[in-house]
Amino acid sequence: MNKTFRALALSACLSAVAATAQAATATAVFAGGCFWCIEADFEKLAGVTEVESGYTAGKTVNPTYEQVSSGHTGHTEAVRVIYDPAKVSYAELVEYFWRHIDPTVKDRQFCDIGSQYRSGIYWGNPAERQVVEASRDALLMSSRFKAIHTELAPASAFYLAEDYHQDYYKKNSVRYNYYRYSCGRDARVKSLWQ
Repeated sequence: MNKTFRALALSACLSAVAATAQAATATAVFAGGCFWCIEADFEKLAGVTEVESGYTAGKTVNPTYEQVSSGHTGHTEAVRVIYDPAKVSYAELVEYFWRHIDPTVKDRQFCDIGSQYRSGIYWGNPAERQVVEASRDALLMSSRFKAIHTELAPASAFYLAEDYHQDYYKKNSVRYNYYRYSCGRDARVKSLWQ
């Protein structure tokens, strides 16, 4: 086998492996207040391969953090979860999400107030919509909550947040941990879901 043929064969194999790996993942979009926190939570879940912080459900194209945080673009801070459906299902992601937010409040999460911090689940197809709505309905029927204010809507454009927001909890752990603790996120989640 000559070197050129071997190189072409290797290239074709690598392309096939990359295509298979890509086909083995799916994405889901959630908003749970501060994207640093919800990113950190989802990255702990087995079957999740990557989580990206960004903005969704708004009207401005390519918004910046400053624009979104002003509350005038209609976006909410969100995460795009990339996961392996063979290891974790969409329904499991939804159930996991509920237990990391406060669904009882409108246009806020914990110490962050404004529509840019609203919680949301943004489905990508009719099957995901059924999962999301059934999950919400089961929570309401459980009588755990009188009302759920989490936005349920079809997925729209997702814009990646600036690089310094990605993996913020890893890159700035002291600031992140102080923020998370002082915001009361974990204490509130614990009180809601015990």
